[in-house]
Amino acid sequence: MNSSLNSQHSLVKCFHCGQDVPKGVQFVANIKGTAQPMCCPGCKAVAETIVSSGLEHYYKYRQGDSTFTPDLSGTELPSAIQDELKLYDNASIQQNFVITLEDDIKEATLVIEGITCAACVWLLEHHLVKQTGIEQASVNLTNHRARIRWHDSEITLSSIMAAIYHIGYQGHPYHPDKEEQLLELEKKRAFRRLGLAGLAMMQIMMMSIALYAGALQGIEDKIEVFIRWTSLIIATPVLLYSARPFFTAALRDIRARHLSMDVPVSIAIGGAYLASAWATYTQSGEVYFDSVTMFTFFLLIGRYLEMQARHRTGRAGNALLNLIPDSAIKLANGQEILIPANDLSIDDVVLVKPGHTIPADGIIVAGYSSVDESALTGEYLPINKTLGDHVVGGTINVENPLQLQITEVGAGTKLSAIVRLLDRAQEEKPAVAKIADKVASYFVAAVLLTAVIVSLIWWNIDPQNAFWITLSVLVVTCPCALSLATPTALTAATGTLRQHGLLITRGHVLESLATATHIVFDKTGTLTEGNLSLKRTHLCSNTDAQTVLEIAAALEAHSEHPIAKAFRKYQLQTADSMNAELGQGLEGNVDNIVYRIGKPEFASALCQQKLTYDDAPDHNGQWLLLCNSETPLAWFCLNDQIRKGTQQTLAILQRLGLKIQMLTGDNSAAVQDVADELHIDQVVANASPKEKLAYIQKLQKQGAKVVMIGDGINDIPVLAGAQTSIAMGSATDLAKTNADAVLISSEIERLTDAILLSRKTQYIIRQNLSWALLYNLIALPLAAMGFIAPYMAAIGMSVSSLIVVGNALRLTKLVRRNPVK
Repeated sequence: MNSSLNSQHSLVKCFHCGQDVPKGVQFVANIKGTAQPMCCPGCKAVAETIVSSGLEHYYKYRQGDSTFTPDLSGTELPSAIQDELKLYDNASIQQNFVITLEDDIKEATLVIEGITCAACVWLLEHHLVKQTGIEQASVNLTNHRARIRWHDSEITLSSIMAAIYHIGYQGHPYHPDKEEQLLELEKKRAFRRLGLAGLAMMQIMMMSIALYAGALQGIEDKIEVFIRWTSLIIATPVLLYSARPFFTAALRDIRARHLSMDVPVSIAIGGAYLASAWATYTQSGEVYFDSVTMFTFFLLIGRYLEMQARHRTGRAGNALLNLIPDSAIKLANGQEILIPANDLSIDDVVLVKPGHTIPADGIIVAGYSSVDESALTGEYLPINKTLGDHVVGGTINVENPLQLQITEVGAGTKLSAIVRLLDRAQEEKPAVAKIADKVASYFVAAVLLTAVIVSLIWWNIDPQNAFWITLSVLVVTCPCALSLATPTALTAATGTLRQHGLLITRGHVLESLATATHIVFDKTGTLTEGNLSLKRTHLCSNTDAQTVLEIAAALEAHSEHPIAKAFRKYQLQTADSMNAELGQGLEGNVDNIVYRIGKPEFASALCQQKLTYDDAPDHNGQWLLLCNSETPLAWFCLNDQIRKGTQQTLAILQRLGLKIQMLTGDNSAAVQDVADELHIDQVVANASPKEKLAYIQKLQKQGAKVVMIGDGINDIPVLAGAQTSIAMGSATDLAKTNADAVLISSEIERLTDAILLSRKTQYIIRQNLSWALLYNLIALPLAAMGFIAPYMAAIGMSVSSLIVVGNALRLTKLVRRNPVK
């Protein structure tokens, strides 16, 4: 049946989504007793779900025209659309794009179809937050993704998506493949509109030359009438198809009482066309069909190139999620079963062979190998992994077979979290972007008012030229460049840093890094590797070395601090009744005896014997003390290595004018050793989390703009309190969540790249804004005085936008570092 179905039609459309069915694809679904063609397993699965739910009548509205264009302000959605949206309330369907933050709060990532400019983003965000139950809604203009947070007990996801339909947009669950389809569809539509406008412009320009020549040398009336009517016929499809997005967006913005650049654009195009059509019909006055087509063509070129830049950024995020393989080898009852990766569940055990991609986040339960994490961290060397180590979905197993126990799937994986953090950064607008958006909105109002004044003045001076001069004013002052100046630069810089291992998760980071005056580092795990090893054990009691090591390991088993890793190999049991004192140490019960391990002052307080670092066996290394309620048991000496490239990086940062300081909870001799080797003059040691936060706040009150870099749970308060915070890639999940950026690669050299690129970004934003404003200040008086024709205004406005976009694309490469000799 499948083969005959495909042979009947040379070009088969998917019955569910309306896309072309690729050659050789033979998916079908039984709809109302008829086998219908499907383009992919996804459409087949959704179609079968619709049928099994008794919602076949949905397809009654889809036959013959599978594309539904929502324009439903103030109307009820068709029942078929409501039925389709209700499917998204199903928990199994939500698994890949919805996460549960708390018991009642959920967050979804959607791709919004129909966004054309910043005004669309404004309208969507303001409309959604007015819906009962929606806590937060943010829309990314760059990649058209919306992040929506709501109370599940108050509003359903289907109701949220219906609210999006009601104001003229379509929402789709975010999935890289689905977004790729939408991006490709948007690109094809834009190219068709651009191509039609270009062809029409060339034809009309050829005929316009004859009209211009005729105005100078004379032309027969019948030829002039023929050229005018031919130009009208050619220009009409440009108005109805190529320029349609401008009119649709302008109408939507007027309904929302929010001015955008589409309003003056639509007035200019529509007014020129109607005036020219009236002049053609009455055989009087001038025609501006050449200006209509040329303006549309050049404006579409600018938007097409801006769209290409936006798609490039969107695909960068998609490329991360597309690292996840389609299939996985599940181990069940000793058998290897090949299943779709989407069907994996938490606690499943999978086999990953050498050269294969890890299908989801997990823990190694058998085997050892090296894992290539270059796509995630930018670090090209594979990392050794062994029993108990965590691995991330999307990375590649290099050497030996591994057996993994799955810990996270779908939206809960680390890759999904990184993409969400990247989206969050692009959604949050820095102050300069908010100012630009506000200026653009007022600028449009000023343009419309200026156009009215210019029109009235010229109507009294020279009525024949009043229209085209007003048209030129509307065209030349369209704030396209002003709207693009900031977002294109921020998007390009954010994408470049992510590709090189620094993930920006807050919108203000690039702005604040550029103006930073102080960089404050934690020590362990930040300036040093954090791979602490046990150098020696000094006993203080009759308890043997093996026993004290096992007790220490039992206590440290509950900690994520780098210190805990040094004791992991000695762990035979775990302690209970644990209590962690941030920045001090741990207290717990092992075999019904209470122990403390950590700083000497904290640990010795348990046995009422006051000890400090001065009582340690020597001052070479970092010492921890283990005590019970009766006596100190042992001192443990740990050592750590300074992170590769740190000394050179700090020297470059100091040369760039930044003040480098160390703020650590450690009070051992190792602190001063590290400070001396790295030439750090300002050091604050033995600081509790509260003292760290107070120190940062003191600096900020003195006018310092502080960047804090840390990695542990004890750094969370100070990371949250600093103006800008960066967590190391090896940091705890809580530290990463509270940080403004994450150094995924853990290469400290990337801080220099971030500072240099952020400064260049601010410079380019200032260049773009200055150019956009200067262009309008020069062009507006010239247009108002009649020196700029409409076609010249169209070219100038488009070139201005292209200059802004092209200038921003300079940020796709890192600024070269000049090493310190």
